[in-house]
Amino acid sequence: MQVLCKRTNGNAETNCCVCGQGFVMFWDRQSHAERLAAIHEIQESLRRHHRNAQGPEAHPKESFLVPEWSGSDSFAGNAVPGSAPTWDL
Repeated sequence: MQVLCKRTNGNAETNCCVCGQGFVMFWDRQSHAERLAAIHEIQESLRRHHRNAQGPEAHPKESFLVPEWSGSDSFAGNAVPGSAPTWDL
């Protein structure tokens, strides 16, 4: 499962444990166990962003996928940045 994460200064669904930057997450409905596993993976990804910087600037300014997508956009489904419905943003 891929999750589209986007920075926010408002109502965050999760925060980086290093710098506190907030993020909202866009994902398909999953079981509780799958969501917990995804949140763990998101936190790992947020920590990896801090290899070269300690503050919120370490995170991508645009939305990003967890896990990162390295294939063709045609197989990414709804997790492609820009494909979220406007009411989701």
